[in-house]
Amino acid sequence: MKINHGKNFCLKNKRSVFIDKSVKIGNNVTIYENNRLEGDCVIGDNVIIYPNCYLKDTVVLDNTTITSTHSENAKVGKDCSVGPFARLRPNAIIMDEVKIGNFVEIKNAVIGKGTKVSHLAYVGDAEVGEDCNIGCGVIFVNYNGKGKNKTKVGDNCFIGSNCNLIAPLNIEKNSYVCAGTTVTKDTKADDFVIGRVRQEVKENRAHEYLKKMKD
Repeated sequence: MKINHGKNFCLKNKRSVFIDKSVKIGNNVTIYENNRLEGDCVIGDNVIIYPNCYLKDTVVLDNTTITSTHSENAKVGKDCSVGPFARLRPNAIIMDEVKIGNFVEIKNAVIGKGTKVSHLAYVGDAEVGEDCNIGCGVIFVNYNGKGKNKTKVGDNCFIGSNCNLIAPLNIEKNSYVCAGTTVTKDTKADDFVIGRVRQEVKENRAHEYLKKMKD
């Protein structure tokens, strides 16, 4: 297996790694076992690819780490952390200093510098600005049954856990969307957005429902 690589290339286990002849690898790169790199991949300097990744036609820039990730026709910037169990679909563009975490899927979307999408989220057909927080369970709802629509999120926005962003949608910079909110209307800069059903508490009633579950 002839590999086009730079200086200080470390391949942990040659037998369990496949690297296409077309792949270009920079300096000080470490690739662990059980990885496959194919097509027009470009791997920058000081990149670490931990086990169980599939990268096809993907660019990964300097000082980035990738773990247990499936990526196709995507670009990952410098100083990023991707995975484990992330999926980067075609036209996913991850800018510098971004965190893409556990069970996150990115498709046809730009994720701005310094933004974190750390857990269990889907970002499709979107532009997300810089220094945003996309909470656990956030869904960019891009499909209405007939066609795909786009969501734009400005810089420095906080999107709380379990939010649904219904495209087409424009959330301007410095917006705060509370956990559990479904957003259907555009927001302006510095808006605080909350949309929840009020909690009701029926005292001393839980035993009735628990009993039915056991019967």
